[in-house]
Amino acid sequence: MKYSKVFIESFGYELAPNIVTTKEIEEKLAPFYNTVGLGQGQLEPLTGIKERRYWDKDHTLAEHAAIAGQKALDEAEISPDDIGALVYCGVGQDGFEPATSCYVADKLNIGENANIFDVKSACLGVITGIINIANEIELGNIKAGLVVSCETSRQIIESTIKEINTNKSIEFYKEVIATMTGGSGAAAVLLTDGTLGDPDNQRHALKGGVVKNAIEHHQLCYWKFEQTGMPTNSKVIMRTKAQEVLENGLILAKKTFDKFKQEFNLPSDKPDKFIGHQVGALHHQKFYEALNVDIKKDFATFPFLGNIGTVSLPITAAIADERGFLLPDDFVVFIGVGSGLNCYILGVEW
Repeated sequence: MKYSKVFIESFGYELAPNIVTTKEIEEKLAPFYNTVGLGQGQLEPLTGIKERRYWDKDHTLAEHAAIAGQKALDEAEISPDDIGALVYCGVGQDGFEPATSCYVADKLNIGENANIFDVKSACLGVITGIINIANEIELGNIKAGLVVSCETSRQIIESTIKEINTNKSIEFYKEVIATMTGGSGAAAVLLTDGTLGDPDNQRHALKGGVVKNAIEHHQLCYWKFEQTGMPTNSKVIMRTKAQEVLENGLILAKKTFDKFKQEFNLPSDKPDKFIGHQVGALHHQKFYEALNVDIKKDFATFPFLGNIGTVSLPITAAIADERGFLLPDDFVVFIGVGSGLNCYILGVEW
């Protein structure tokens, strides 16, 4: 996929207010550690995550996604009436029906002619949403679209801590340790055809991207009901075969990156910068080793924000931009592997 008239106009994000350290989580895991004879201090070296954030207990995902969306609109000085489509892309939603995007669009006063919908693609939801909006802009169907998302980790982490302390099994602990990396946050990405907003604002040209999948591995990581299907009485669980996800994800990422370099005919010194989906320290290191890329080209937020699912990549891009890591004329890659397995890579001229 290639684009000639699609621009990232602005980002918006909101950090969840409650900081939860890895040490605090391990204190709650004391019954498990004491039973199996392990001392506390296991999680941070394994994940590289010092802390993550929780929303307050009484909240909705839509309200935070709307705050991020409003920040993106304000930054670009674009009216809600100019938005031709709004897509909500979170793994988490406020309910099965209606689409969470409807709540967000209503809070933002998006016009009645806009296309309002949800998409889901595990942790690659926002990238998928960006592609949906970019396609509509490139076709000339809309001039601007807003991609929003919000994720929450409090419920699944606290539920999994109870499971670990009940099972008191090292093997079970290995199967759910990835859940402990989860964080909470909200993000928005505003895309236009370049004809709206303040012409003096720096916009970033979305050049296109590639996608590859390895869907034979769709059972390696899941977040679903404990019972099959849509049961009337079942708890929600998360399970991850972390080593297999890592190994197969790296193979898929390498194939996708090779395809991307070929499609865009990149010289050996490009891309200039990388913004990747944030998982943890081992994944971070192995990912860039597999791509044969200098890890200094990457900007990381996982040590203090954890893995915020769909929000990780856009919020990292926004913070990297704020801190001057992304420079004008940089060719920047957005890259991520999500449960499924799917891999997307997008190229942006900053």
